[in-house]
Amino acid sequence: MYYVIQVASGMEERAEEQINVVVDRRLYDRCFHPMRHMKKKLRGEWRELHEKLLPGYVFVVSDSVKELYQELKHVPAFTRMLGKDAEQFIPLSKEEVEWLTRIMRTAGDGMEVGLSQVSVSEDDVITILSGPLKSMEGYIRKIDLHRRIAKVEVEFMNRKTVIHLGIEMVGKKRETMAG
Repeated sequence: MYYVIQVASGMEERAEEQINVVVDRRLYDRCFHPMRHMKKKLRGEWRELHEKLLPGYVFVVSDSVKELYQELKHVPAFTRMLGKDAEQFIPLSKEEVEWLTRIMRTAGDGMEVGLSQVSVSEDDVITILSGPLKSMEGYIRKIDLHRRIAKVEVEFMNRKTVIHLGIEMVGKKRETMAG
């Protein structure tokens, strides 16, 4: 089961390190914070960046959630576990786990959402050619070609959340010159 831990934004890596040191490894399969591959224009040139997909959240996969929670209380970066209802812990739904695992790939020692390749036709029709957005057409709310971002609305912890995913233009419409 996938559970979500809330930590202070910017403390995701530290929380993972502390969990790996403090928490008994038999209580969880893995711990990660999803990243996203983006392209941003900095000082006039496009650069590849790797940013946090959901800042302030760390995911942990465990079948021993009550024992895990007791040990997480000893992790300094731990804030709280999402989905805690009295003494019950509510994992991510099957659908949430499916979209998360579908759009992510293993990158180095973590999980990352890659760039999606898009093309734009002469009549401004955007086509998703490949990448994580290929299976998410119905969730895309807006594609910002200028900033190379797709805004995608997903269900996360029982509420709608907009996440930004990176796009790469591989086919561009031809500009015609008025003479």
